[in-house]
Amino acid sequence: YDERILPSIANEVLKSVVAQYDAEELLKKREVVSREVKEQLVQRAADFHIVLEDISITHLTFGKEYANAIEKKQVAQQEAERQKFVVAKAEQEKKAMVITAEGEAEAARLISDALKTGPALLELRRLEAARDIASIMSKSPNVVFVPSGAGASNLLLNVHS
Repeated sequence: YDERILPSIANEVLKSVVAQYDAEELLKKREVVSREVKEQLVQRAADFHIVLEDISITHLTFGKEYANAIEKKQVAQQEAERQKFVVAKAEQEKKAMVITAEGEAEAARLISDALKTGPALLELRRLEAARDIASIMSKSPNVVFVPSGAGASNLLLNVHS
């Protein structure tokens, strides 16, 4: 029995079960395939009054061509995912640029409207610029006096040691 019948039915059952799956599924669903082989093998062995307690698929191999094909498929899938990420990133950058441009356009419109109503905004900006310049120059050890043009007062900076 162990030299003729058991190898014969094992071969028959393995071929019939394996034929139901493609190679990728055999790798992914190894437990399901193993359980199905066991059930059918136990059933088939019972026809010959053989009792099987357990079976185990211990070594499952494929040809080099198939292994290479699987590797290429995985690489292609990873590249496709990377390309999706690149496209999504480009779309986000595009949206950010549109939002920035819209904000700048709105700011320009508001400045234009403010300048039409009077010189207050222009005066405010001039004062802010003067304050920023004075702040920067006050930190310089070489500048203590900032002369101004005609009609304006000169600026003496507070020098700390």
